[in-house]
Amino acid sequence: MIWPDGKRFAFTIFDDPDSQTEQDSRLTYSFLADHGFRTTKAVWPIGPCRERNSGGTTCSDESFRRHCQELQRVGFEIGYHNAARQETIKALDLFREYFGNDPVTMANHYSEEAIYWGPNRLDGIHRLAYNVMTLRRHHNKHFGHVPGHPTFWGDVCRQRVRYCRGFVFPDVDTLHNCPAMPYYDSRRPFVRAWFASTDGHDCPQFLKAISEQNQDKLEASGGVCIMYTHFGHGFVNNGRLEPKFQALVKRLAGRSGYFASASTILEHMEKQQGLPDLQGQQRFALQSRWLWGKLFLGAT
Repeated sequence: MIWPDGKRFAFTIFDDPDSQTEQDSRLTYSFLADHGFRTTKAVWPIGPCRERNSGGTTCSDESFRRHCQELQRVGFEIGYHNAARQETIKALDLFREYFGNDPVTMANHYSEEAIYWGPNRLDGIHRLAYNVMTLRRHHNKHFGHVPGHPTFWGDVCRQRVRYCRGFVFPDVDTLHNCPAMPYYDSRRPFVRAWFASTDGHDCPQFLKAISEQNQDKLEASGGVCIMYTHFGHGFVNNGRLEPKFQALVKRLAGRSGYFASASTILEHMEKQQGLPDLQGQQRFALQSRWLWGKLFLGAT
C-alpha cells in the first residue's frame, strides 16, 4: 500500500460501545484527539427494547449523543453496532438523523441480528472445526443474514452499510493476515465489503498489540492496523486513563503513521486495489488463518 503524505503505515481503532460510559468516553477520546488520532467510535443509535445483553451508554441518552456528535465534528467517525430487526430501520434512520449519513462502517454485536456471525463466517471443514472448538455454543444464534427469519436485515445492510468488520487476528499488521481487504465474499452477499482487524478487545490485549516492538514491526512492514477494542473494558480506572495506554499511544503518535478513521483508510485501500471478490483458495486460506489464531493464539 502507498499511504498519503509519504506515511509509512496506517493505524486506526474501531471501538465497540459495550460497557462504555460517557465519562470514560470523553476522557479517552480527548486524549486521542490531543495526540492527532481520528479513529472510529461505534454506537447503538437506540436503547434496548428488550432484555439487554451488554452494558454501555446508547444514543438514546441525549448527553451521550451530543458527545458523539461533537466527536464527529472534530473528525472522528461514528460507526454502527447493530440493532434488532424490529428496530433496525428505526435505528439506521436515527443514525442518519443524528450524524447526517448512513453508517459507512459497522461491527456485529453478539445478538440474534448479527449478520454472518459465529459459524456463519466459515465454510465446510472450517465451520465444522469451529463448532467442535466452541462445543456448538454459537450454533443457530445469529440470523441477520437469513431471509424469512424475524431478525433478518441483510437486504438493509447491503443497501445502507459499506464496510462490515469480519475476522479478527492477533497480529498487529491486519493487512498481513487479510491482504485482500476490503473484499467482497459472494457466499455472503448481504455485506457489500468486509474488513479484518487486530485484536485489542480489552486494555491488556490492546497494550500487547501496540507494544513498542509491534509498533516498530508495523512501521517496518508498511502495513495497516485496524484495532478492534472496547474502550469500556479496563482503559479507565477510578477516573484515570491507564498510564501504559497513554505512554504507548504517545509513542505511536510520534511514528510516521497515517492516522485516520476506519472508513477513510478502507476507502483509500479500495481506491488502490478495487474490491476483490474473495475466491475459493483465498477464502480457504483466510478462514484457516483465523481459526489457527483462535485455537492457538486466543484471537477473538
